[in-house]
Amino acid sequence: MKDNAAGLGQTLTKGPRTLINKKLLKNQRTLILMGIPFAIYAIIFCYVPLFGWIMAFQNYKPKDGLWHSKFVGLLKFKRLFGDDVFLKTIRNTFCMGAMNLVFGTVCAIAFAILLNEFWTVKGKKVVQTISYLPHFLSWIIVTGICFDVLSMDNGIINEVLVGLHIIKEPVIWLAHPKYFWWIVTFSNLWKETGWNSIIYLAAITSINPDLYEAASIDGAGRLSKIWHITLPGLKPTIMILLIMNIGNVLNAGFEVQYLLGNGLVQSVSQTIDIYVLKFGISNGDYSLGTAAGIFKSVVSIALIAIANFGAKAAGEESLF
Repeated sequence: MKDNAAGLGQTLTKGPRTLINKKLLKNQRTLILMGIPFAIYAIIFCYVPLFGWIMAFQNYKPKDGLWHSKFVGLLKFKRLFGDDVFLKTIRNTFCMGAMNLVFGTVCAIAFAILLNEFWTVKGKKVVQTISYLPHFLSWIIVTGICFDVLSMDNGIINEVLVGLHIIKEPVIWLAHPKYFWWIVTFSNLWKETGWNSIIYLAAITSINPDLYEAASIDGAGRLSKIWHITLPGLKPTIMILLIMNIGNVLNAGFEVQYLLGNGLVQSVSQTIDIYVLKFGISNGDYSLGTAAGIFKSVVSIALIAIANFGAKAAGEESLF
């Protein structure tokens, strides 16, 4: 009797779920059809090239092709992790990626909140437009601006600091390794903060206005509303984006480090992508570059899984 009741319960539980899933698929069929071209694009350009990972386990030669190159097992990975330069490169990439993640997230949230508190709609739109513009500039232009701003001769940073008597003489900022990570971080912030704030602004607009009205009746000020309503309302969005962006920690960049870097700061400017270019592609060792790429992918997947597990364990929003 108990077994029959349990079986009936499972059937009743399973039935509605299946019905709901089919109903959702039917209701969302237009969006699904619109998404099919993007899925095909991702399969062709993102997943099919994964067959090239075979190169990491070969002594790949273009003349021999992918299927006739000599198999060498984990030799390329041993070479990577036995190279002190690559280990320093991992450190540089991780540190710059972590700084971009932390400061980028905090600044984007803060900027979105400040824009939301803007007192005129017209002024808000003007500030939004200006803040988005740097995102559309190439890194060539951005690094050129950085060179001018940090210039020892007429750079505004040196002129202001000398004028305020904070420093006695102009500093060659790009010649000191201790400044390089901060220069890269602030360059990313200037370029991407406005663009990254878009999704947080959208999340703020979805917060029920009645909550703010009730808080005003209770005598809450702007800071209290931000702390007790806006930030809790943004929490799910922050968690999801944080989990997704943690996977990009090792994608700290290529252009900005390559363009701003020089021999004096090479020990802190070289990222994994630059290492692949210098020691892999430029030397014709495509297998070494592929091995480094696999390392980045595996670490990114592991970081996302760990972050997602941590968020789920803490009862927060998670990806899966």
